[in-house]
Amino acid sequence: MNVLKRGVLFDNIHTFEKWGLILSHTDIGSPEPKKNKIDIPGSDGELDFSKNLTGDVKYKNRNITFTFVTTKRYDLWKSLMSDILNYIHGQDFEKIILDEDQNFYYKGSAEVNPLKSDKSIGTIVIVCDVEPYKYDLTSSDEDWLWDPFDFETGIINETRDLVVDGELEVSILGRRQKVVPKFVCENPLQLIFNEQTYNLPAGGSYSPDIEICEGENILKFIGNGTVTIEYRGGSL
Repeated sequence: MNVLKRGVLFDNIHTFEKWGLILSHTDIGSPEPKKNKIDIPGSDGELDFSKNLTGDVKYKNRNITFTFVTTKRYDLWKSLMSDILNYIHGQDFEKIILDEDQNFYYKGSAEVNPLKSDKSIGTIVIVCDVEPYKYDLTSSDEDWLWDPFDFETGIINETRDLVVDGELEVSILGRRQKVVPKFVCENPLQLIFNEQTYNLPAGGSYSPDIEICEGENILKFIGNGTVTIEYRGGSL
């Protein structure tokens, strides 16, 4: 990657390719855990019910602040800012992808910060309010993009049109976020997961008791036909 050309992709618009903005600094905040604590009078400490409903920690949104340096002439500042505001300011984006972390995308809204943007030195600051997890760029049922793939952090789960002929054991490597996958079956199948048996109907279905967790997840299918497992991992 050319360091001078690094930037951010907001859905279909890349900040350098569109506006000549060079990303000079990125500040990715940590999502705040959602806490549910009760102070019991007359006892030490507090009771923590944060995990009682789901068995896992839930998080609030996080902020990402991008600081860009413009390569445009000083006299073009107003038209440049107007163009950026029209596309970015207050808008929601399905995929916010950093050039330096192309295996993942963030999802959320973005705003231009006028107080921190500075015409005199040519800096533009964009603040994003995004979901706590960053998501795998490709899900388990999609074709992998090898050009941006990072062999240190990337995970390959290929689970499209798997053939079940009697029995089939599938291993899925999960990330930090617990995800309920979607099963698309050609015919009704049985699934054994964590020593429990589930009946999967033909077509697409979900089972809230089946969660792909961090690490290796073993799913054993019984029956005949094809099955696709739709899973997209999320990482903090």
